[in-house]
Amino acid sequence: MNERDNFILKAKRIKLIEETKLKESNSMDVNKMDIDDRRKSNFSSLGPLSASNGSISRGNSSNAKGDIRKLVIKNFKSKPSLPENYQEHTWQKLKEAVVAIQTSTPITYCLEELYQAVENMCSHKMDSQLYVNLTGLAENHVKANIRPFLAERIDKLLYLKKVNECWQFHCQQMIMIRSIFLYLDRTYVLQNPTVHSIWDLGLELFRDHIATNSTVQSRTVEGILMLIEKERNGETVDRTLLKSLLRMFSDLQIYKEAFENKFLIATKQLYQAEGQRKMQELDVPEYLKHVDKRLAEENERLLHYLDQCTKLQLIFTIERQLIAEHITGILQKGLDQLLEENRVADLSLLYSLFSRVKNGTIELCTSFNAFIKTKGKTLVIDPEKDKTMVQDLLDFKDKMDYIVCNCFERNEKFSHSLREAFEYFINQRTNKPAELIAKYVDMKLRAGNKEATEEELEQILDKIMVLFRFIHGKDVFEAFYKKDLAKRLLVGKSASVDAEKSMLSKLKQECGGGFTSKLEGMFKDMELSKDINIAFRQYVEGNANSKDLAQFYAIGIDMTVNILTMGYWPTYPVMEVNMPPQLVEYQNVFTKFYLAKHSGRKLQWQPTLGHCVLKARFDQGPKDLQVSLFQSLVLLLFNDCNEMSLEEILQATNIEVSVDGELRRTLQSLACGKARVLTKIPKSREVEDNDRFKFNNEFTAKLFRIKINSIQMKETNEEQKATEERVYQDRQYQIDAAVVRIMKMRKTLSHNLLISELYKQLSFPVKPADLKKRIESLIDRDYMERDKDNQNQYNYVA
Repeated sequence: MNERDNFILKAKRIKLIEETKLKESNSMDVNKMDIDDRRKSNFSSLGPLSASNGSISRGNSSNAKGDIRKLVIKNFKSKPSLPENYQEHTWQKLKEAVVAIQTSTPITYCLEELYQAVENMCSHKMDSQLYVNLTGLAENHVKANIRPFLAERIDKLLYLKKVNECWQFHCQQMIMIRSIFLYLDRTYVLQNPTVHSIWDLGLELFRDHIATNSTVQSRTVEGILMLIEKERNGETVDRTLLKSLLRMFSDLQIYKEAFENKFLIATKQLYQAEGQRKMQELDVPEYLKHVDKRLAEENERLLHYLDQCTKLQLIFTIERQLIAEHITGILQKGLDQLLEENRVADLSLLYSLFSRVKNGTIELCTSFNAFIKTKGKTLVIDPEKDKTMVQDLLDFKDKMDYIVCNCFERNEKFSHSLREAFEYFINQRTNKPAELIAKYVDMKLRAGNKEATEEELEQILDKIMVLFRFIHGKDVFEAFYKKDLAKRLLVGKSASVDAEKSMLSKLKQECGGGFTSKLEGMFKDMELSKDINIAFRQYVEGNANSKDLAQFYAIGIDMTVNILTMGYWPTYPVMEVNMPPQLVEYQNVFTKFYLAKHSGRKLQWQPTLGHCVLKARFDQGPKDLQVSLFQSLVLLLFNDCNEMSLEEILQATNIEVSVDGELRRTLQSLACGKARVLTKIPKSREVEDNDRFKFNNEFTAKLFRIKINSIQMKETNEEQKATEERVYQDRQYQIDAAVVRIMKMRKTLSHNLLISELYKQLSFPVKPADLKKRIESLIDRDYMERDKDNQNQYNYVA
């Protein structure tokens, strides 16, 4: 039986003696306690009680009201005492156990016995000395462990494994030691804030004596950096070893100063050299993929063994060395190619990487803007590309829109830059883009355009309106659109009235009612003309027996007339041609009918856009020829003769016969086109003065109705020049009106301020020299005058 057992038995024996004496003695002082009726039930259930400082017994006495119970507290005669040398013997036992743990040898005592020993020492105020003894023992052991790491240099990998093995053993030992000294950890340590816990004590000792040793630390960090560099170069390394060692640095709270700074410097040096080398070796798409791969690899390292506190600086270092330092080089070397070839995936990756660095997207947006301006300018400036300009612009816009939406994440800066670039380059060539856009709309809205369904046509018109918004000279578009719309309506070539009105609605929404008022007037004229023609047919049918109208029924002429308001429609040159007598009579009948209903109006017949359907007989059978009025005048001549010269046709029809005149164009369409109802002698593509023409009885065609009047829809050079001249004249009138309006309001104004005000009010591009000419013209016409004292100032003349 050991000393501890003897101590416990003595304590029990003393306690038993004291309880016996208390039962036999009645002479000791008794502390009486009156117990309230409310608590009687509680104390009545108490049995014999005991306490460490004495014993508690209960006494009974009788009362008239009932039993009264008394509690008696009696003290021990003397305190128990510890055996001699108890502290020294107990510490020796604990020391042996700690040493056994440190040397990995069996412990001779059971853990419960060791734990109880620690508890007893702490209970008897030996905890302070116990903590000091344990600290000294642990410190000596840690100091002894550093010797193997200061020996001659060995392989770096082997050295790392030895450090990791030492750390792992140290952690296991401290966990075992703490389990024995747990009572000390939970009492003495908690009651003394300045004292480290046993686990923290172990970390501190390992840090102070091993981890922060300059030799051990430098060799360990060098080995870790070596393994990381090998992994970056594609070799396989022991990630578990790296994770354990870096976790050791984190646990010892020396991760940043011991490892992170050196790691970031090594990372910077590696990727700085790699970025310069790869930029020279790789194309931009391959370089971007390499950068993305490197970022993924570093994030994987963060996931597996690097501390998360390193993430921000590590990723920033890589982004700076591989992206930020090479932004200009990447954009100059490969952006244009990526945009030109529509490399969507590569552009998405480029945007993603550039978004990670400061000013990356700004630089990308600037280069994107420059590419659009350069590419767009080549589409607009070259006259040889006029035929495909509008379609090329639409395709280019769709392509750039797709890139902004799908590659640049609908970034508003890129959308704005795209619009600004288009507006810039599309106005580099004055007037022509507006003219060609109007002609493109005309082509899409013509009858016979079977390329698109109604939904697709609506989408095309929406895209056209996007280009229309970029144009500064919208009046040019209006003039050509108006001219082409007039042809479509008068010749009956409009594909869809709904599509025409839809386009008109889009223009009105974009530019206001003033822009489309005349265009809307054209549609009103066409609707009124239908009503007038219905009334005219009723008039003819009601007067069929009259001498004037009987002949029309005999020859079967059906005439439709469109009544046009001159202010709404384009101006057409008045051309006097020799009409067949039957048509002249029919015109006179209609004129009489119309003026009878609308007195005070004047009708002016315009044969330019008239069209007819002629019945022709050929050797292969009859055909219906859909021709222009001029073509019909020429063909009707061959009812009386089989062959005629150019001069004879001119005298008979009186159609203009200049170099690009209507007669030459008309004969060319009849004798040199696809449907050659006339034969030209000699055969050639051009109509010469000495050419002769004869009716082609051998003409054949699969269709019964042959369309030959497409010549009417083609624009002549004279028409184009006349439209451009009309736009120029309208602009002069607008400038004059703006100058007078400003001067009337301001009365006196300097030249520079007047020019500035004009630019604010005018909706079309104009040069300062042209403005100056209009100002001089107004001065000559006495609308304004120069100030006598200051020639640079103008005064309004009322």
